[in-house]
Amino acid sequence: MTDLSIAAKLVPYKPRHKVRFVTATSLFDGHDASINIMRRILQATGAEVIHLGHNRSVDEIVNAALQEDAQGIAVSSYQGGHVEFFKYMIDLLKARGGENIKVFGGGGGVIVPAEMEELHDYGVAHLYSVEDGQKMGLQGMINDMVMRCDHDLSKRAPQELKALEVADGAERLRNLAQIITALENGAWPEKAKKALLEKAATLSSAPTAVPTLGITGTGGAGKSSLTDELIRRFRLDQDDAQKIAVISIDPSRKRTGGALLGDRIRMNAIQHPSIYMRSLATRDTGSEISKALPDVIAACKVAGFDLIVVETSGIGQGDAAIVPLVDVSLYVMTPEFGAASQLEKIDMLDFADFVAINKFDRRGASDALRDVRKQYQRNRERFGEKPDDMPVFGTMAARFNDDGITALYQALAPKLAERGLKFARGRLPAVTVKASSAGRAIVPADRVRYLAEIADTLRGYHRHVAEQATLARERQSLKTAKAIFEACGKQARDFDELITWKDGQLTPHARKLLAMWPDMKKAYAGDEYVVKIRDKEIRTGLIYETLSGTRIRKVVLPRFEDEGELLKFLMRENVPGSFPYTAGVFAFKRENEDPTRMFAGEGDAFRTNKRFLKVSEGMPAKRLSTAFDSVTLYGCDPDPRPDIYGKVGNSGVSIATLDDLKVLYSGFDLCDPATSVSMTINGPAPMMLAMFLNAAIDQQIAKFVTDNNRQPTEDEAEKIREWTLS
Repeated sequence: MTDLSIAAKLVPYKPRHKVRFVTATSLFDGHDASINIMRRILQATGAEVIHLGHNRSVDEIVNAALQEDAQGIAVSSYQGGHVEFFKYMIDLLKARGGENIKVFGGGGGVIVPAEMEELHDYGVAHLYSVEDGQKMGLQGMINDMVMRCDHDLSKRAPQELKALEVADGAERLRNLAQIITALENGAWPEKAKKALLEKAATLSSAPTAVPTLGITGTGGAGKSSLTDELIRRFRLDQDDAQKIAVISIDPSRKRTGGALLGDRIRMNAIQHPSIYMRSLATRDTGSEISKALPDVIAACKVAGFDLIVVETSGIGQGDAAIVPLVDVSLYVMTPEFGAASQLEKIDMLDFADFVAINKFDRRGASDALRDVRKQYQRNRERFGEKPDDMPVFGTMAARFNDDGITALYQALAPKLAERGLKFARGRLPAVTVKASSAGRAIVPADRVRYLAEIADTLRGYHRHVAEQATLARERQSLKTAKAIFEACGKQARDFDELITWKDGQLTPHARKLLAMWPDMKKAYAGDEYVVKIRDKEIRTGLIYETLSGTRIRKVVLPRFEDEGELLKFLMRENVPGSFPYTAGVFAFKRENEDPTRMFAGEGDAFRTNKRFLKVSEGMPAKRLSTAFDSVTLYGCDPDPRPDIYGKVGNSGVSIATLDDLKVLYSGFDLCDPATSVSMTINGPAPMMLAMFLNAAIDQQIAKFVTDNNRQPTEDEAEKIREWTLS
């Protein structure tokens, strides 16, 4: 029995220095539950956590760790390929000057002891096993990680300004990351800091000006996603010619000192040598910005960036601390700000150069846009201009290629150009709107309650069934009463009118179900169930005989005499193959064939096909069940790059082309009624289905060529395609 007493008594380790961790799951791995638990405990232990989320490559993780100047990296890997993944990470860290960054990992029982020993010898600080979890507990493992990384990185920072001006770009960015750490910790020499600020001051005026764009707004407004979309447009429009630094600020937790620096999880456009990103925690400032922010902006300017983008943590109505530090400010909000009078309390509407109403697909967004424009006009006393001319935009950062964000970018560009940012002729076509076009929302505003609508529909259906059951019971009661009256020689003419009235209240569907009930009972009463499909009579046995000779019916109908209860059964349960019992389109599965699931998926298509042929050998029906590797599941191609290569053909077959799929199912007639194929797939399902259908078509055309010793004509080939897909 596992002794958890030691783990239960553990308290969080208190780090003496600011400890920063990058957390993520490995590439093509969606198992992020464990890393989310670990990063929460890291935060509660006082660490600043830069969380990348799931499906992250070694290059992304290493790049983040170097730019963020983290002491440690923590990765969960449950999808195989971990040996290549972690070794590649150690190699990249050493090659890029991050040999001091400690790498930790875990994967439950997926990473076996021999592999752990191999990776420890290669340079991984520690891989936590199931046994470690039993002995140390979750807090014990986190304490161990934080303790190993509890050292001051400020001492490693270059001590002179010239480190930010070296010619080698990678070295300059590494120096910048270390200097920012020293600035955050208040440990950079005052002489160097003074020189930094003087140098940065010369870059604040033409012709060498480096403008700063400040993005602030309420928590949950989508600032990070909007920032990412703006970065994407800078890159697309200027063909990656501009060097951009992104400084993202998140709040520290007052009780523990830890912080979730999670903006990188939304940043999909920053993976380029011309883009640098650094996350800062507010620490003890009590504000939405870090105390070190002015110095960090100065360092980024001196490091040679063309534009600095600062994204603050979420702010309240009366906060505007970012304004004095930036050249152009953007306030991000959502349509849900309450009554229009609440706009009068928002300080940033007095100072922001631009306003973005994000999540513009939400209900009431158009009204919010109108109200904010009017409030902006009143605040600035721009009554000689139309409200529509105010720099207020409706945006949807969650939507691909949103024209509202493109409009915002194209309005920002001239303003930044005035402050010194150089623009070439843009590649993005000009847009004429100032808000996201309607009709392109992922979930339209009138359908945001679609799950509730489904629940309401089901509840409404059950209410309808109950009403119909009551009517059926009342109709039956009237018929029974009429029969009793007639048997006793009493007058029963008035019952016919009442029975007709109740019969008319029943829906045609309910009347039909009750009328068909005698025939249904008869169909299921015999030893066989007979049905005609495509003029073919199919007989299915209704009785199964056990080894002891007991005869068991496959379908046992209820013996209700009450038509109300009977109608409830027919409308809520029914027999197999009939609504709502719709597990399949047929009442019974095929007989006289083994329902064996012939499961395969490992290595390449040739290896998996070999197993399919083996497990289906001699079987009348071929039931092929295919498992794909994680590379295929994520819709990517195999590659010799180590963090991809280790996962190719691991726990599934690798399929990247139509030829791969043809090989996978070669030797099986995909159009044979006795052949069925299931594929465990998610995102790339449309592509895999298209490959499968094309493989079936090509298979039938090849069969035609073999049978006729010639190629089919265009008309014959088209008929083959139609028949295959029918």
